[in-house]
Amino acid sequence: MSLKIALAGNPNSGKTTLFNALTGSNQFVGNWPGVTVEKKEGKLKKHSEVTIVDLPGIYSLSPYTLEEVVARNYLIGERPDAILNIIDGTNLERNLYLTTQLTELGIPVVVAVNMMDIVKKQGDQININELSKQLGCKVVEISALKGDGVLKAAEEAMYAAKNAKTIPLHTFSGPVEHAIAHIEEAVVHNMPEEQQRWYAIKIFERDDKVLSKMNISSDLKNHIENDIKSAEKELDDDAESIITNERYVYIAEVIKACYKKKNAGSLTTSDKIDKIVTNRFLGLPIFALIMYLVYWVAMVGVGAPATDWANDGLFGDGFHLLGMDGGYAEDSEKYADAAAIVDGYDVYVEENGEPTDKFTYEVEDEETLEITEEEASVEDYKEALKTIEEMGDEPDPADYGTWVPGVPVVVEKALDKANAAEWLKGLILDGIVAGVGAVLGFVPQMLVLFFMLAFLEACGYMARIAFVLDRVFRKFGLSGKSFIPMLVGVGCGVPGVMASRTIENERDRRMTIMTTTFIPCGAKVPFIAMIAGAIFGGDAWVSTSAYFIGMGAIVISGIILKKTRMFSGDPAPFVMELPAYHLPTLPNVLRSMWERGWSFIKKAGTIILLSTIIVWFTSRFGFKDDSFKMLAEEELEYSILAKIGNAIAWIFTPLGWGNWQAAVASFTGLVAKENIVGTMGILYGGGDQTTWQALAAKFTEITGFSFLVFNLLCAPCFAAIGAIKREMNNVKWTIFAIAYQCGFAYVIAFMINQFGGLATGKANAVGLVFAFAALLVILYMLFFKKYKEADKLTVLGDAT
Repeated sequence: MSLKIALAGNPNSGKTTLFNALTGSNQFVGNWPGVTVEKKEGKLKKHSEVTIVDLPGIYSLSPYTLEEVVARNYLIGERPDAILNIIDGTNLERNLYLTTQLTELGIPVVVAVNMMDIVKKQGDQININELSKQLGCKVVEISALKGDGVLKAAEEAMYAAKNAKTIPLHTFSGPVEHAIAHIEEAVVHNMPEEQQRWYAIKIFERDDKVLSKMNISSDLKNHIENDIKSAEKELDDDAESIITNERYVYIAEVIKACYKKKNAGSLTTSDKIDKIVTNRFLGLPIFALIMYLVYWVAMVGVGAPATDWANDGLFGDGFHLLGMDGGYAEDSEKYADAAAIVDGYDVYVEENGEPTDKFTYEVEDEETLEITEEEASVEDYKEALKTIEEMGDEPDPADYGTWVPGVPVVVEKALDKANAAEWLKGLILDGIVAGVGAVLGFVPQMLVLFFMLAFLEACGYMARIAFVLDRVFRKFGLSGKSFIPMLVGVGCGVPGVMASRTIENERDRRMTIMTTTFIPCGAKVPFIAMIAGAIFGGDAWVSTSAYFIGMGAIVISGIILKKTRMFSGDPAPFVMELPAYHLPTLPNVLRSMWERGWSFIKKAGTIILLSTIIVWFTSRFGFKDDSFKMLAEEELEYSILAKIGNAIAWIFTPLGWGNWQAAVASFTGLVAKENIVGTMGILYGGGDQTTWQALAAKFTEITGFSFLVFNLLCAPCFAAIGAIKREMNNVKWTIFAIAYQCGFAYVIAFMINQFGGLATGKANAVGLVFAFAALLVILYMLFFKKYKEADKLTVLGDAT
């Protein structure tokens, strides 16, 4: 017999960890019908007839958020065979609130008390048998993180589905029970007996969705309304608050009977840490320091050497399998110095005639491209000639150890062997390998970053940041709930936009959707790393600044938008569970890292592959000498892509990078942000060190930073734009959101270029006038314009 077991619990209770432990790889992910809330189902390990349905994390069955609506509709509409309710043993009071509601549904419930290892470590005691007796259902203890007791919990749920009934043992006060009894008798007496109490309680609470479903006559409504008002009058509170308060009174009695805290009143380890990391003054600086360290490790400390190996080795000439033998560095430097002297001597003779004693020559730094003048004697020249004659050819790295050729080298040899056509070689080598390889070369940095972010999320720190930032966001018209989509958006903008549905206030939700993609997502990491490495010498502050520029853009936008009528009003209240700090298991962190990384790699193999083929074709073919033909490397200005780029490049001239290559890279970035790197790799030669040198020559630090900021803040990729359209559910609002993002990005990048030019002595008078005007408008909106009162009016064709 097939069974369906619903997994229900609060956010951060360990529900997802339990679901992964129970189902392993037997998971099916989609969306609930008609909504963008993620739906997860999986087959229970060793029990293929049992389906585990992972419901969204919720705090109650009251329909305030889309997740709560989805969970409640499934439970009362689909009625699974059993509910496995996972609760956090370190926070019983908050978690049992949902339990009291689940036990009223008439569906068999098994409670799994999670994090029991932490409870025992703290010296606390939970009497599982007494808790089971108080709740009227089976209770088991587990540790989802360690896998302890998880299969037993599922088996208990299977047993309950076949054999058990859950009868709620808690009762409300006399006036409430009197009203509920009247409602059961008058309204729900024809329903199945096990469902009557839940419906009666919801009618007592005046639940809109239940009342509309029941279709109660006006006479009957008036009758039960009198009973409800009598209870409200006697208890001096509204019906919903009465039920909430009495649930917590019952929960307090349950906890008193079964829970013993070792150090009652004393601070736990998590509380002690929170006194520092959530401190009003220290919270933000600590967050900034942690994020700087994360990006330094990911981009510089560990990620940079790995990415250098990927770019210059795997997707370059090749690499040494077991390290380099002999003195390649010494021989290479010796040969390079000798060659520079000989070349410099020849240039000096050509320009000045034979030197009598000494002469000067120019030396170019391979990494910075900086040119310096050196002095050498005629004797040095003779010695250099002798060195070159003795060494023969320039030292080849392949001769200094076990050499593994890079992907381009292997592919090129295979194509030569197959006598491939010139255009096919160009497509594969200069298009696919160079474009996709330039993107995949940054996978090591991304994996390191995803690993560290997954660790911060799993250990409980990111939940604290949401709490810390709520204090900041609230001052600027946003709720701390807005940080959750931004946190999710660090991985990918699509689920980040979708996460905004947890915000009840429609105005706040729309504003969050508009600003969430300002936070750098995983797809922007290669682009950030490329700019930081090529133009700024790999400085970690550039990568870190991208994160805080995104946060600053959100704060500034929040203030400005809240002062307009379409977004006015108080931000939604923010309630969030702060889980106890714990050391996450390596498999869970690696799973999270790999899911994000694999999503990126799949995109490189599909969208980016197709994009690089198109970019290569349009950049290598064009009209020259009145004919359409394949162009040589030095003829790219005649290409189709160059024509398109030149047609739009003028738009970006005020930003400091009005060349066609940068213009088309920004355009292809709309398909997928990784395409910026792939496009640069194709247009600037192979995605290796040559590309980075070309970028360094094309951009200054000011214009490079302007390019970075514009592409960070402008419209996201097409997939994220699609998510914005679905969540906005309105074409005009979607157009407004994209227009605001692009306009805001343009203004900020414009000011960076113009004010940067002022600092470097390359200012443009007209540009400065407009830049100062833009700055004054922003300052006025931030500090002088008053907030609008919230009112009801139609904006962009939609009632707000």
